Amino acid sequence: MKNGMAGLMLLLTLSLAITACGGGNNGNNEPAGSPAATETATAEATVQPTEETATGTQVIKYLDQEYEIPANVERIVITGAVEAMEDSIVLDVKPVGAISFGGEFPALFQSITTDAVSVGEKTEPNFEQILSLKPDVILGSTKFPAEVTEKLATIAPTILYSHISTNWEANLKLLGQLSGKEAQAEEEVAKYKADLEAAKSQLGDKLKDQKVAVVRIRQGGKMFIYPTNVYFNPILYEELGLTAPDAVAAAKAQEEITTEQLAAINPDFLFLQFEPTENADAPKALEDLQNNPIAKTTEAFKNGNLFINVVDPLAQGGTAYSKIEFLKAAVAKLTP
Repeated sequence: MKNGMAGLMLLLTLSLAITACGGGNNGNNEPAGSPAATETATAEATVQPTEETATGTQVIKYLDQEYEIPANVERIVITGAVEAMEDSIVLDVKPVGAISFGGEFPALFQSITTDAVSVGEKTEPNFEQILSLKPDVILGSTKFPAEVTEKLATIAPTILYSHISTNWEANLKLLGQLSGKEAQAEEEVAKYKADLEAAKSQLGDKLKDQKVAVVRIRQGGKMFIYPTNVYFNPILYEELGLTAPDAVAAAKAQEEITTEQLAAINPDFLFLQFEPTENADAPKALEDLQNNPIAKTTEAFKNGNLFINVVDPLAQGGTAYSKIEFLKAAVAKLTP
């Protein structure tokens, strides 16, 4: 009798153990991370994946940093990084939230913002709006202060998109990876490099003794030049191999110049960029410069080689989009 009772108790114990392990009970009393708990979780996931397991994560590397993001990125928010907005044009990526300019999406970005919601101006993210969009990834700017970045990171994985022109390839490839368009990003990079080689052959040494400059009017009608590795300058001086005017070669950052200094530079070809929203306090600044008697003494003015807004004046200069468009326009204007 005792042996019978013992056998019955053993059978009952085994039955309960089997039920606990595979009978559909979602509870798990094993300590977290223990082999038993891991085995049970794996078995349950195989039968009915949890949301976390079904979604999964991936680790991507960008500019020597690693980021853990959802395996499937469908909802991208761009805040602060106009560079990411431009790259989105190239790859036809449509963010769910994007930067507005004066409360609107400019014509430059209309192709990618048809279904987007404004998440604030360039330097003023709307955190509540970003949160409401439930982004998978947020693309911020390397210009953001730390406190802004930290706040964005509490909403979703945040990657700071580089504003440095030499990172244009890494930027485009990052967006390609996030949007599932890696191959297209690679193709665009290769095409630009091929177009650049063709442009160099086309121009040859025809501009060997010519001075070419880019000037931007902003901050209420002020004129600025940039270092050789900033804005559109890398295309002219580093890639096409043109000689930078002395003032440009000496510039260490964005540098304001006067009309007298422009006359001293005396460019043979002058690319002038003017965006009205950047000059709200001086809406006639472009017109005033065109009528300025000192500016008219330059070779560019005298010979009809003043080119205004050959690309959209909102273009940042150091992005795939800016490089593609400016190279095309510059070669057309500089070819005799």
